[in-house]
Amino acid sequence: MSFPAMTFDERYRAIDARDTRFDGQFVTAVRSTGIYCRPSCPARTPKPENVTFFPTSAAAHEAGYRACKRCLPEAAPGSPEWNLRGDVTARAMRLIADGVVEREGVPGLAARLGYSARHLTRLLTAELGAGPLALARAHRAHTARMLLVGTDLPIADVAFSAGFASVRQFNDTVREVFGLAPGELRARRHGRDTASAAAVVPGEIELLLPYRRPLDAEGLFAWMRARALPGVETAGERSFARHLRLGGGPAWFELRLDDADRLHLRARLAQLGDLAPLVARARRLFDLDADPLAVDAALSGHEPLAPLVAAVPGIRVPGAADPHEMLIRAMIGQQITVAAARTALTLLAQELGERVGSGPEGSGEGILFPTMTAIAEHGHEVLRGPAARIRAVTGAAAALADGSLTLTLGDDGDAQRAALLAMPGIGPWTADYVRMRVLGDPDVLLPGDVAARAGAGASGIPSDAGPLTAWATRVAPWRSYLTAHLWRAAPAKAVRKGGGAPSAVDASPSALAPKTAPTISITEGTK
Repeated sequence: MSFPAMTFDERYRAIDARDTRFDGQFVTAVRSTGIYCRPSCPARTPKPENVTFFPTSAAAHEAGYRACKRCLPEAAPGSPEWNLRGDVTARAMRLIADGVVEREGVPGLAARLGYSARHLTRLLTAELGAGPLALARAHRAHTARMLLVGTDLPIADVAFSAGFASVRQFNDTVREVFGLAPGELRARRHGRDTASAAAVVPGEIELLLPYRRPLDAEGLFAWMRARALPGVETAGERSFARHLRLGGGPAWFELRLDDADRLHLRARLAQLGDLAPLVARARRLFDLDADPLAVDAALSGHEPLAPLVAAVPGIRVPGAADPHEMLIRAMIGQQITVAAARTALTLLAQELGERVGSGPEGSGEGILFPTMTAIAEHGHEVLRGPAARIRAVTGAAAALADGSLTLTLGDDGDAQRAALLAMPGIGPWTADYVRMRVLGDPDVLLPGDVAARAGAGASGIPSDAGPLTAWATRVAPWRSYLTAHLWRAAPAKAVRKGGGAPSAVDASPSALAPKTAPTISITEGTK
């Protein structure tokens, strides 16, 4: 999938209008000052002949520019382009944000993408003006700035939390990128950058996560509440928290919306170096790098969708905190209600998950979702249903555990789908649902989904799978967001009566709690 790039004139009009919609999507470098800015920088618009546009801050760094101290371009939300595109560059950017270069080096990143390190460096440099090391370094600088202005962490802790190998490397990078020493950068922070006026609990890190408005926070938190697994996750009206495995060990994080609609991330980590990957996963989980105005404008241009967009502006497509866990949850959720799937998954987590105490004080013992090895070896002791179906779940877990099936946020979408469809018990709905949630692919339609079809019928859109698929082509590349709107529009009664086809959502999950242990049904696509 490819999309036309913005022209110089289009970008220049955006910076002349100080249009916040483009913050994070490119940076403006000014030759006369030697700095680069976000598009909405309040400074006087530079003359066109002095302007160079770069797709990333790393490219601006490599070209010798420093970050603007006034508009703080590193504080902008991330670019939606890395989800919108599915090419090697986009996949690399997602993996770099997840900390792969810090954990595995450039050779590890290249191997995940199927290239040599030298060829990958050439590809990224040709398109973005910076190679993987420079891109990872820029990402560390962004994390460092966020911690310096948003927390009171000691300087050394900031350095290692941002992924730097030494304090000296951290000091040199911050000076080079921002033109200030770390202490000077912290001293210049603005009130809007601080996470909270209240003291943060010792051992916890709290940050503000920027996002583009509008944000359908109510819908996101409702989605999480309907699916939260006790012990693993907790969800409220304006908060969501969960335990998670990261490279350095168990972690806990919470996303909370305050009364000013600022989104806070609070975290406890086994290793400080896990912070940057955790921030990236939290952003993906809540789809915070989306461009809601672009999505809403595209969808509302079609009459049946205009009322849906007006009712729910800024809708988001929830991502996945862990790709492997997402596949297991999707497989168990096939052809049963969300409430039934939650019951089955809760039992799986309670029986096979690891007990941890990394959450906030007073929160009690937490649970890590079971490892793929644990599910492969013991899932048959917990799951209920026909033996062939249970073998499909445990077989997928075994394949993930031994590496014969790979599932990461850096996968090629078509290759990932084909690999999943080759597994027993995984059909098109599951493969596409996983692609939507794990890769953040914005252009996935689930025409066989009961709730999506019910929502289409209720909205005056063709509801049969074939006609719905044909109709939805007009909203490409935003079919994932169309699906999200159709889920929201689905009448609860229609979903409850659906049967026979899988559903990713219940319009009224609280009304569907099973009276007995659910039967796991994964007949879609079974071989």
